[in-house]
Amino acid sequence: MDFIAGAIGGGCGVAVGYPLDTVKVRIQTEKKYCGIWHCVRETYRAEKVSGFYRGLSLPVCTVSLVSSASFGTYRNCLSNLCRLKYGTADVKPAKVDVSLSGCAAGIVRVALTAPTEVAKIRLQTQKLPPATASVGIVAQPKYQGPLHCLATVAREEGLAGLYKGSSALLFRDCHSFATYFLSYSILCEWFTPKGQSRPDILGVLVSGGCAGVLAWAVATPMDVIKSRLQVDGLGQQKYRGLVHCVAASVREEGVGVLFKGLVLNCCRAFPVNMVVFVAYEAVLKLTRGLTT
Repeated sequence: MDFIAGAIGGGCGVAVGYPLDTVKVRIQTEKKYCGIWHCVRETYRAEKVSGFYRGLSLPVCTVSLVSSASFGTYRNCLSNLCRLKYGTADVKPAKVDVSLSGCAAGIVRVALTAPTEVAKIRLQTQKLPPATASVGIVAQPKYQGPLHCLATVAREEGLAGLYKGSSALLFRDCHSFATYFLSYSILCEWFTPKGQSRPDILGVLVSGGCAGVLAWAVATPMDVIKSRLQVDGLGQQKYRGLVHCVAASVREEGVGVLFKGLVLNCCRAFPVNMVVFVAYEAVLKLTRGLTT
């Protein structure tokens, strides 16, 4: 049931956070924006509301699958670790068990999301070409949708193009998901009233929101590098790989470049992960009630 609960939670989360994710990606990959509100104003001025939802269809189709795999992998890995170490899954796991299981969830997530992340980033950063009104021709963008984007990238850059930034994505998700599940587990313990086994809904909301913020706080540097590597096909290729991207970015813009979008990531993470974990716990509670 963890797979089903994770799918529902992830679907609810993407509906809440996608517009801010678009702003975050543009700030990380384009130097012309002075800050969050400047990016919001310019995006709205040029593209109206639809500009904040570019590339949404692919995440909507895939996020439930990815979230399902992440939560299901985490829970099953944790159960198996507990059985291996303690002889039963019905024990309180050690923090290292939670961290390792979260890391495993991150690895699975990378395998599933790398191509869709490339398409999402390319669509979010793509600018519409100006219309040539004098000849009555409406210019078409390079990528006309998620599937067209994936096909174009594969044709122009090969299958390797679909996995651009995977190394940065792996670094990002492994330690961020370890932080994510570990912090959620610890916070839930803190907010669980005496005599109860789980926190109330307010405890879940706060624990989930804080876990999301902490996870993105440690993930943002590699998130910046991932975004830059994945968008590095819209023009002349600039970066030779992860290390070169880090070195070039820091040399040109200073160490602060690795924290571009940090505030936005954290602001987005709190409400998104409140929704994710409340939906996840609600589905688990419902299924437990139906099976008992």
